[in-house]
Amino acid sequence: MGIDSLVGGTIWDEYSNKVTDLMNNPQNMGEITEEEAKEMGARLIVADFGAESCGDAVRLYWAVDPETDRILSSKFKSFGCGTAIASSDTMAELCKGKTVDEAVKITNIDVEKAMRDDADTPAVPPQKMHCSVMAYDVIKKAAAQYKGVDIESFEEEVIVCECARITLSTLQEVIRLNDLTTVEQITDYTKAGAFCKSCIKPGGHEEKDVYLVDLLEEYEKEKIAAGATLGNEGGPAADFAKMTIVQRIKAVDKVVDENIRQMLVMDGGDMEILDIKENGANFDIYIRYLGACSGCASSSTGTLFAIENILKEKLDENIRVLPI
Repeated sequence: MGIDSLVGGTIWDEYSNKVTDLMNNPQNMGEITEEEAKEMGARLIVADFGAESCGDAVRLYWAVDPETDRILSSKFKSFGCGTAIASSDTMAELCKGKTVDEAVKITNIDVEKAMRDDADTPAVPPQKMHCSVMAYDVIKKAAAQYKGVDIESFEEEVIVCECARITLSTLQEVIRLNDLTTVEQITDYTKAGAFCKSCIKPGGHEEKDVYLVDLLEEYEKEKIAAGATLGNEGGPAADFAKMTIVQRIKAVDKVVDENIRQMLVMDGGDMEILDIKENGANFDIYIRYLGACSGCASSSTGTLFAIENILKEKLDENIRVLPI
């Protein structure tokens, strides 16, 4: 199925010339027979993978040298749209000459980039990015068959965004470190949600276990819990050590605003938090004095002692304040 199967108009303009050519003129479509594999002294691998969400399916043929694990020949058959044909053809081409272990490292992003006319312009419209994911998945299926292992063994982490291959742990870290609050921000930082959009929320073309909106909700609950901890009277917050760097900075800023800043401003000065670093059992808080405090003789003695004691009392007894 090629050009005639596509919707015309603006979506057509979003395909690269390479993609439109491969849709109707694929270079690696076909099959490898047992006889052909034997002539090459190779082992034949045939792997099928289908994407139920869009009705596409691909069959991948490998002729693999059992002595070196190198893929001597790679062909495919695709049952689906023109984008699936182009992606599968490119995937098959990228497999040639690689070992099975090297082929498994080919991602859908590699497939999409190989179909670009120029490095900065995507080869396919966002809603068609899932077709290159299918090409990536069939490689894993073939590799698993060759090695006699489960396909899951090639996935070390949970993938939330299949299109951009963004893991759950990466998304959680980026959200927390940068205090992200919207899906648009997540997309700007990681590209997750930029393509087929199934990972954003339920209702997309592919059902997911975890969505971006779930991660934002999880982070919001963490912030609320951290705020409640800071609001408790009668001693330091017990969870300072468990907070993310963003949460720690916010916690310190809160204590400074409520208990320290007014004291400094009355003397014509101020301070800012530059960084917080773990140093063994201690939390080193680096600050910079502003205004009159920057030249005050007591800023490195009495004032510093008072700031450190307040932060220890309110947050954690292992805090050390270091002026820069």
